[in-house]
Amino acid sequence: MNRIQANLLLLLSGAIWGAGFVAQSTAMGQVGPFWFTGMKFALAALVVAPLAFFETRRATTAMPKNSIRNFTIIGLALFCGAITQQIGLLTTSVTNSGFLTGLYVVFVPLLTVIFLRRQPHWIIWPAAAMAMFGIFLLSGGSLAGLNSGDLMTIVCAVFWAIQVMLVGIFAVSTGRPMMLSLVQFSTCAFVSSILGSVMEPISFTAINNVLPEILYAGILSSGVAFTCQVVAQRYTTAPQAAIFLSSEALFAALFGMLLLGETITPIGYVGCGIIFAAMMLVELVPELTKRNAEMKAST
Repeated sequence: MNRIQANLLLLLSGAIWGAGFVAQSTAMGQVGPFWFTGMKFALAALVVAPLAFFETRRATTAMPKNSIRNFTIIGLALFCGAITQQIGLLTTSVTNSGFLTGLYVVFVPLLTVIFLRRQPHWIIWPAAAMAMFGIFLLSGGSLAGLNSGDLMTIVCAVFWAIQVMLVGIFAVSTGRPMMLSLVQFSTCAFVSSILGSVMEPISFTAINNVLPEILYAGILSSGVAFTCQVVAQRYTTAPQAAIFLSSEALFAALFGMLLLGETITPIGYVGCGIIFAAMMLVELVPELTKRNAEMKAST
């Protein structure tokens, strides 16, 4: 897989997650955030388990030492991001949640510099700023009085950034993306279900009422989209991945408008264009820079 294909796969993840905001929001009327998160990731683990088994059978080398521990740490970051986002959706809109979750587009390169001492390609910084500005315009150009759900979603963005950064490290070093997905999903499902059993009531009627949302969130938003992320990040950098994954804000606003009656303002459409331009810059500038350098080296 080349970098262009990897980034397109990340864009697909963003689209699936964008629609997932709708499922996550509507489910909160029947099921609590811990149980919903636990069930969707348990389903995701079941979806990816056969792929992880097949991957293990085909592997020619053993996984590096401490791989399962590292995958579990990613799962804990995933849990923290997923549950804070889910709790936030109790009191914020799908559009606001998409915007605030998109803050990880800035947090990822910052964390990469702080903790990994890696300088991303220079285009990441203006592209990240463009993407954030585009997401801001997409939200209507203002966020009227941040409520508790909005603040919880900002916390969620920090954990998403940590998860994206860790996947960028361990997906490449282990070469086991399916096993990584299985362990992180299982960890998230286990922790969520334990806390849900203590903190939230649950009934089969409630589960049945939101079964379509659980199936979408478990199979597509979690099983498919997160696995696409893990696979694609083996072939691109974490800061570039964050830019493409931030397209979920665009898709969240789109599906919120189509399915929930939320509106996109005229300035929001400008924001969509800016987000698209940021993604194109991230894709094209490094490639053009590389080609120019190769041409100079050959002359």
